[in-house]
Amino acid sequence: MNIKHDVCIVGAGHNGLVSSIMLARSGLSVKVFEGKKVVGGAAKTENPFKLAPNLGHSTGAYLLGVMPPELMRELGLELNLVRRDPHYFLPTLNDKYLLLGADSKANDQQIRSFFSDQDAIAIERLEAEIAMIREDLAPSWLQEPLPLEQTAYKFIRKELQRTFLDLCSLPVEEYLYRFNFKSELLLAMYAVTDGFSGLNASFGMNGTGYNFLVHNMCRLPKSGGTWMIAEGGMGAVTNGLKNLALNEGVDIETDSNINELIITNNRISGVVSESGDETLANIVLGACDPFKLMSLATDHLPEEFKADLNSKRKMGTTLKLNLALNDLPTFSCLNDQIGQHKTTSHLLPQEENGSILDQIKDSYQQVQNGILADFPTIEWYFHTDAEPSLMDIDGRHSAALFVQWAPYDIQGSSWDKERDRYENHLIDIAERFAPDLRHKIDDTFMLAPPDIESYFGISNGHIHHIDNAYGFDNRSPYKWPIDGLYAGSAGCHPGGSVIGCSGYNVANRIIKDLGISQ
Repeated sequence: MNIKHDVCIVGAGHNGLVSSIMLARSGLSVKVFEGKKVVGGAAKTENPFKLAPNLGHSTGAYLLGVMPPELMRELGLELNLVRRDPHYFLPTLNDKYLLLGADSKANDQQIRSFFSDQDAIAIERLEAEIAMIREDLAPSWLQEPLPLEQTAYKFIRKELQRTFLDLCSLPVEEYLYRFNFKSELLLAMYAVTDGFSGLNASFGMNGTGYNFLVHNMCRLPKSGGTWMIAEGGMGAVTNGLKNLALNEGVDIETDSNINELIITNNRISGVVSESGDETLANIVLGACDPFKLMSLATDHLPEEFKADLNSKRKMGTTLKLNLALNDLPTFSCLNDQIGQHKTTSHLLPQEENGSILDQIKDSYQQVQNGILADFPTIEWYFHTDAEPSLMDIDGRHSAALFVQWAPYDIQGSSWDKERDRYENHLIDIAERFAPDLRHKIDDTFMLAPPDIESYFGISNGHIHHIDNAYGFDNRSPYKWPIDGLYAGSAGCHPGGSVIGCSGYNVANRIIKDLGISQ
């Protein structure tokens, strides 16, 4: 006998769980299907190391930054969040370094010493302007998207509207140039850290400014605008959402892939699982990536809709080399441990012969040509020094090299052939900054772009589903052109980065379309 629910949700990542809570609280019967054995999508805490099986680790997403505090309050999501202090480390190959934390006066002094007075003034102006844009834009994230121009006029103060429009549409360096940075390295830091993270794009490419803005929307209490560690790893976020959903009566079925949507006369009526079981529903919400949802409904979608969505398809270029460490490595530029292992450390090309921006551009171009980059930009983060609850009984630390650009397909070769060699190459790069790293590694767990696709079930291995170069109403719509079919994942407004707003907004759209009074 077929079981019927008001809503079936495909995918129990953070957005799907947020939607399930909202919809169940509106009195709807909700069933969530998750293809993996546990909920969370790419935001979960695991034990991925064979040689360190009791070491906990956030295997995919690793920090919570841009989930709106208003959303957390409405959901009732209570988390213990750890502010990293310091939070930013820029090591060099000599005796200089930049270590930024909560003390703004000390940060300013470091910037002036490491870079220049001109750069310190530029940073002050940049941070002040971004803070104003962030506060203006914040309410738009918990509403359905408007076109860019309408968003500017509705939410952004008049004197910053032109700036906002340019930021969201132009290359990120065009925005950063306005502040008159003296140091090219400093400009590169900002661009790489926030403009390119998770993006299949580089300098000179439109939309990188919007990605920069998304990554600067952190408004979590006591964060000081920084990204925070969830105590217990990112699984604490999604397990918290799961428990809220269960308390509302949501039925969550894991290890259950959806293979087919039941569609008749352009009307959804349910789903078919991999086992062949049918579950009937008036509403189906795809909290999976939009390309997976499109594959389930492709024969029923208008060609124009599919063409538009496919025009936004890009292959993921993110690689993550997860590390189990028996001790913290020593950076050659900073031998003493004064907090640098609580941070995200940014490894950037530092060759003296040539422009840093040109070197970064060359790395991206190598990847676009299917070549493993000689020096991809790397974010090297440590968690257990700041939040030790995930350490094992032997005191091991978890860390990872988050590599910005790696090819999905390798020209003339394959990841099976190149994986070990490139893993060693990435460790060699890190050892330029911390020469004893290799001796501190007990185990590794690499996720190249194709692995991200298979391991987390994300089409194209793209962690944001759709590049954050596409903003506002240019992302996947919440309501799809089949009656009763909706989408609500990172591929929708406002974008990817464990935000939760897509799940919230699509749930409100469904509630509105069903005529349920709030």
